[in-house]
Amino acid sequence: MEEVGKLKASFLWLKKKIVSHPKITASFILVLAIYYFSLPASLFEDPYSTVLEDRHENLLSAAIASDGQWRFPEGVKIPDKFRDAVVLFEDKRFFYHPGIDPMSLGRAIRQNISSGKIVSGGSTISMQVIRLSRKNKSRTYLEKIIEIILATRLELRYSKEQILGLYSSHAPFGGNVVGIEAACWRFFGRSPEQLSWAEAALLAVLPNNPSLIHLGKNRERLKEKRDRLLERLQKAGKIDALALDLAKSEPVPESPLRLPKIAPHLLTRFISEGKANQKIITTLDIALQQRTRQIVHDHHQQLKGNQIFNAAAIVISVKTGNVLAYIGNTESGRENNEQVDVVNAPRSTGSILKPFLFAAMLNEGKMLQHTLIPDVPVIINGYSPKNFSKEYDGAVAADQALIRSLNVPAVHELRDYRYEKFYELLKNIGFTQFKHPADHYGLSLVLGGAEGTLFDITSMYASMARTLENYFEHPGKNKYNKRDFHRARVVASDSAARQEFEENSFLSASSIYLTFDALLEVYRPGEESGWKYFNNARRIAWKTGTSFGFRDGWAVGVNPDYAVGVWVGNADGEGRPGLTGTETAAPLMFDIFSSLPGNNVWFSNPKSEMTKAAVCSKSGFLATSLCESTGTIEVAHAGLQTLPCRYHQRIHLSPDQKFRVHSECVPVSKIKTVSWFVLPPVQEYYFKTRNISYKPLPPFRRDCENPSSVALMDLIYPKLNAKVYVPRELNGESGQTIFEAVHRNPSITVYWHIDGDYVGSTSKLHRMALSPSAGNHILTLVDENGETIRRSFKVISGS
Repeated sequence: MEEVGKLKASFLWLKKKIVSHPKITASFILVLAIYYFSLPASLFEDPYSTVLEDRHENLLSAAIASDGQWRFPEGVKIPDKFRDAVVLFEDKRFFYHPGIDPMSLGRAIRQNISSGKIVSGGSTISMQVIRLSRKNKSRTYLEKIIEIILATRLELRYSKEQILGLYSSHAPFGGNVVGIEAACWRFFGRSPEQLSWAEAALLAVLPNNPSLIHLGKNRERLKEKRDRLLERLQKAGKIDALALDLAKSEPVPESPLRLPKIAPHLLTRFISEGKANQKIITTLDIALQQRTRQIVHDHHQQLKGNQIFNAAAIVISVKTGNVLAYIGNTESGRENNEQVDVVNAPRSTGSILKPFLFAAMLNEGKMLQHTLIPDVPVIINGYSPKNFSKEYDGAVAADQALIRSLNVPAVHELRDYRYEKFYELLKNIGFTQFKHPADHYGLSLVLGGAEGTLFDITSMYASMARTLENYFEHPGKNKYNKRDFHRARVVASDSAARQEFEENSFLSASSIYLTFDALLEVYRPGEESGWKYFNNARRIAWKTGTSFGFRDGWAVGVNPDYAVGVWVGNADGEGRPGLTGTETAAPLMFDIFSSLPGNNVWFSNPKSEMTKAAVCSKSGFLATSLCESTGTIEVAHAGLQTLPCRYHQRIHLSPDQKFRVHSECVPVSKIKTVSWFVLPPVQEYYFKTRNISYKPLPPFRRDCENPSSVALMDLIYPKLNAKVYVPRELNGESGQTIFEAVHRNPSITVYWHIDGDYVGSTSKLHRMALSPSAGNHILTLVDENGETIRRSFKVISGS
């Protein structure tokens, strides 16, 4: 609008002059049109460096422009010292002339005539901007006339401050350095706002002196020109005598400096996402980024002794969802795939998604936090999960299964919750790496069957914490904003989530609180390597994960202020012994937490969503009258929908309480009726080896039959309708497969039959190696008291 106004005023003035000469009107309009369109819409089409800054606009990293120049994008604020210095040196009447300075032009003409060649151009800063935009074409009188015309046109389009900005952004400063911002970082290692008077004066004289533009070769002559400009600045009243002396004492830099490389992987990520040639202000905090980078480096020095070469870390603010630190990989060199941005690279998730399933089960009232979950060998639709330790507890409390990262209980939970629902839940709360439908992953989804990124997963933990924290911010019925679940933001200009409150969210505050409470435990038994204790001054909910083959070690922790995610491994996928989340990633995560500011606060209890309930001390289910020991705990409201304890049964014992009896063999008056904690046979088989206080059911007295429905015997393998593979030995003969059963009476003998044919008997340890032929079979087991079980199975390979 300013440009149009200037042109309109000029046109009205000229119109008065030529209105009496209509013959020249058309010519005038044509000339005016040529003048108006003489200046290109965009003066500079040069490629720019891609520049990364933190949230306070401190330089993090930069990539050179595609033409090999360090040229930062336009838009830098011109520092006052440089403005004063360059205007005084280049164009002291810059703020008063219309693009050309007749006095400077006259002086230049006289000097050129007396010298017999062009020694001075008399160019204003506006004219130099035009010359720079025209790529410094040869200095002829015609080119000077073009520069004069276009400079006046430039003054009509841009303000003086904008013109000075164009000059500052595109003036050459030596070598491949273009523009004041790039020059400040290359020569002085600081931003333009931090320039001293000596540095500002040096940068002011550099573009005007091509012969001096190499710092290393002409430092004395360059210092002389700088000092003369400093003296002029004192005479102009810009600096005093003391400032002049101090400025003159500053040395001229010897050679360009390397630009900071504090977030190189994030820079590469932005370039690959189409943000090249831009200045990107990120959400990162430079001080926190540097501390986290150093911590990763320190741990890397230890890890590489085990041939573990890569590590990544990310720190996210829970409240804002902003990324505060982004360490994409180790940085000792380009070997060992250190250029790979692991924060954004899909990797096998191991056990790191289990807390989301735990919270989902609590959220829907499918279990309580201490509910016993089966932990026995199992085959589900051909899928046979194993615990990391290859051992089983028989039954284990849900929260203990979570902090111990047991796989089999997690699969039982997922089967109950349904993997299709879990798949949709993960997508809703920020998991973006699914490449296939839910059926492709099945029950393996919770055990690393899908690949995820450290960025997504840490964002999801942060979103859970944010949902819990924000629950208390909004009174009334609608306390949830589903958009609190979002991917972390790493660009400062990205918009925040809209505030749309609802009665429910993907996960309730109570289920999240109980999940974090379970993950608060500092003693961690070895999903990988025995019990481990992590001592940290802060209360942190944390989880580790290890992928199959020791390829990925994960650790993610969260408190009300921060979520910290760590990945450790080899970017090429090579596994290493000891490469586990607990051993490699967790120590790094805790060190990062120790470096973070903030207080040792913990999440508030969402009491309005909680209620107290009596639960069975042994089973963790809602207590019944049969539970001999109960306790009162806080549970989510949905937890009241869970089933009551089904493990306590009323049994009848002989007067000496050594045997089970019934009224047909013992008078009712002599029967002792008690409550007994009874696990299914397979669970009991493993449970009693780890729980010495567990008391198996007493056997029936010999003169009493078993009229109850309590199972005495069960098969561990094969399961019903299982498909059994019988391998072949190296000599081509059919191998054997181990079949296994359990019995409540350890002294009983069990007799084995296949398709009605007796194949042997077992006592105490009921295992038998068999070689059935290919096809369908029926396995029958009979104990010495006549207790019988049958199981059909199919051999898919055999003799």
